[in-house]
Amino acid sequence: MGARRAAKDSGGAAKDPGGKDTDRRIGRRALLAGTAVAAVGTAVLARDELGRLWWRVPGVEKPRKAGAVDYTGAKWVAASSANWRRADRPDDFGIDMVIIHVTQGSFDSAVKVFQDPGHGAAAHYIVRKDGHITQMIRELDVAYHAGNRDYNERSVGIEHEGFVDRPEDFTDEMYAASARLTARICARYDIPVDREHILGHVEVPGTDHTDPGEGWDWERYMRLVREAGAGATGRTQPAGQA
Repeated sequence: MGARRAAKDSGGAAKDPGGKDTDRRIGRRALLAGTAVAAVGTAVLARDELGRLWWRVPGVEKPRKAGAVDYTGAKWVAASSANWRRADRPDDFGIDMVIIHVTQGSFDSAVKVFQDPGHGAAAHYIVRKDGHITQMIRELDVAYHAGNRDYNERSVGIEHEGFVDRPEDFTDEMYAASARLTARICARYDIPVDREHILGHVEVPGTDHTDPGEGWDWERYMRLVREAGAGATGRTQPAGQA
């Protein structure tokens, strides 16, 4: 992708030593609490904390089917495991946002950097100019794409092939395919179809990214998402903020 800034824009932000996207570890206190529960059966741990920690216990592996996709028609290409972390969403972290990105490069270069363990970032999906969709991270897992830990945990990230200063890269096929994908994600997690819950990377607090840029047609995109949602459910969705 050439310049480092371009590489950063194609996949959010690298893992941050300040804790934005770094992995969680089971601390001594959590282990002691778990031991107390097993021993006396009287201590009560918060359900959300148990949900976040249970799969980290040695020998526990959440059932997964290799190559399975969450969106019908997507092609599975796995991102490096260094660019995301295992989770049990939406049981441990509720999903209430879709974040729109632009790769600042080609589709192939985005796939390549998401497979690079040194990149430190990746999104769940990439949409190509011709409308092809590749999924690289399961929706139940936390992708390092937003540059904000809380937003990462609560969102699904969608990359789009192209450059922020070239709106001609955002083709009819891309808009339509991405809108169908976003509509399906919103339906699956009961996410409101509005601009408070479908946002651009530039709108994430603390980010230094500008994607999807001024060339991204939000009014058109939101209309397409609502239409795709209505078509899938057979009902009309209320218009959100364009």
